[in-house]
Amino acid sequence: MIKYLKRQLLKVALLLIDSANLLIFIMLLTLTILTIWLFKHRRFRFLHETGLAMIYGLFVGIILRFGVHLPQDLNDVTLTCAMNSSPTTVLVNVSGRFYEYSLKGEVRDSKGHDVPNAEMLRKVTFDPEVFFNILLPPIIFHAGYSLKRRHFFRNLGSILSYAFVGTLTSCFVTGLVMYGCVVFMKVIGQLGGDFFFTDCLFFGAIVSATDPVTVLAIFNELKVDVDLYALMFGESVLNDAVAIILSSSIVAYQPEGDNRHTFDGSALLKSLGVFLGVFSGSFAMGAATGVMTALVTKFTKLRDFPLLETALFFLMSWSTFLLAEACSFTGVVAVLFCGITQAHYTYNNLSAESKSRSKQLFELLDFLAENFIFSYMGLTLFSFQHHVFNPFFIIGAFLAIFLGRAANIYPLSFLLNLGRKNKIASNFQHVMMFSGLRGAMTFALSIRDTATYARQMMFSTTLLIVFFTVWVCGGGTTPMLSLMQIRNTKHESAWPFRLWYTFDHNYLKPFLTHSGPPLTSTLPACCGPIARCLTSSQAYENAGQLHDEDTELILNDGSSLMYSDMTVSTDAHGMPTSQAGLYSLAGTSDDPLDRELVFGGTRLVLPTDEPPDPLTSFPPPPPSPPLSDPLRHRV
Repeated sequence: MIKYLKRQLLKVALLLIDSANLLIFIMLLTLTILTIWLFKHRRFRFLHETGLAMIYGLFVGIILRFGVHLPQDLNDVTLTCAMNSSPTTVLVNVSGRFYEYSLKGEVRDSKGHDVPNAEMLRKVTFDPEVFFNILLPPIIFHAGYSLKRRHFFRNLGSILSYAFVGTLTSCFVTGLVMYGCVVFMKVIGQLGGDFFFTDCLFFGAIVSATDPVTVLAIFNELKVDVDLYALMFGESVLNDAVAIILSSSIVAYQPEGDNRHTFDGSALLKSLGVFLGVFSGSFAMGAATGVMTALVTKFTKLRDFPLLETALFFLMSWSTFLLAEACSFTGVVAVLFCGITQAHYTYNNLSAESKSRSKQLFELLDFLAENFIFSYMGLTLFSFQHHVFNPFFIIGAFLAIFLGRAANIYPLSFLLNLGRKNKIASNFQHVMMFSGLRGAMTFALSIRDTATYARQMMFSTTLLIVFFTVWVCGGGTTPMLSLMQIRNTKHESAWPFRLWYTFDHNYLKPFLTHSGPPLTSTLPACCGPIARCLTSSQAYENAGQLHDEDTELILNDGSSLMYSDMTVSTDAHGMPTSQAGLYSLAGTSDDPLDRELVFGGTRLVLPTDEPPDPLTSFPPPPPSPPLSDPLRHRV
């Protein structure tokens, strides 16, 4: 009877602990939010909110590890079998019925000593898939949804080079340096388990994922050069996707035979095929879902019911992740490209209320998920029960990521500058080198598998790398910008981008959204029936007041980086009614190519950061119609 009462009391205590653990994380986020407000109020820029969340997590981890003790009742435990490893699940035969039990953790070590606070530490330890499947998707989607696309596409070639070639270079350089470190550790007897070259490459892949959230927040606040912001943000967004698939491809490397850690050409080609296939499929699925959502919101009257419209937008975006995972692609990568597509097309079809709701919804989810992950990082330093801290491996890891980042930035920047009109200056390169922080993606990839000695050592070292880069590199961003004399500059757009932007404005935007000129005015006359079918009634209604809701502005209301626009008087078909509009348009650019890009009778000029004075850039235009003219629109 006494044993029964003790067991019931223990169950009640565990239930209370479950609620207390959730309350701990809620209180962590609440305390972080209040402190962030204080820092913003005092204009304190040397510690970002993510670094602050990590500090609070560390404090809670120390308290749980050393200040809270929970008694364990192991008197009724009977060992019925002995194994050499701990399986994740166990099937138990009880009188012919099989029961499946999942692994909770170690409660007694090999010497017969109880593991202190094992139950408490297990309660504050989440399944790694929770981070990858629940917390990361809103972070990645928001990154794509808030992308400043004009600057992103203007530097697309450089961004793709850094994200793909640079990440691969960083991965292999880091892996080779770490392999040398591991061989040295083995020679001097400091290696306590197996550590193969594929493990080193896997470590190189996961630490190549940059997350300069601290730096970008400071960039946005200080209004630094928009192209530098675009290069760093674009690289961090895309190289997260590359790192995910690259790490999966390395895990998929399995040579035939007994030794799975030798070089095999066929296995290498298979891994390369996995990389290309998964990335292409994830990209296509994300973009297709975004296009489908754009068409649904365009040809329905959902905008009359903003709540339903926002709900559909959210569900379609989230379903991209689930659909990609169900098709054996990478959901996080699909969500990224879905976010970019949704921002570029679907956002233009939403009602004003849904635009505001969707922007605030995903911004809130991103904020909570990111701060939760960084809080959990600090807590995990003390709650994880299988840390392997090796000073030789840690020193080698810091050296490796430094060399890997340098091999990414400097050689690629030199090669890119050979073909760029607007060169990537040396001070930009130094800031990009310094600001290659590691964050949520690196943590999620490293905690996903901690079953072996090698993975446990990688996870422990990764935590220290994230702490150092967020606190030291993130905190030193403002002095670094002052030292490098980074300021906002004005650049011309590359001609491939201008061609794409004009084609997108005149054809893709009108096809997928209500914005842009009607297709009846841009497509050839022979395509009239198709154009009338694909042009929505709202597009005709807005024919005299057309405007392109450029969604890169959705997170920059009131920012000095917003783009100016020129007003043009047109008829119902989008044609200028006077030469004033043409004069104004021609006066917005010094590049002759800007004055030659005319498609289907609709003239598009890319907005500039500061519109030039028409009196000094072009002959005075004739008077334009009054502001009340209903046939005026923005281009």
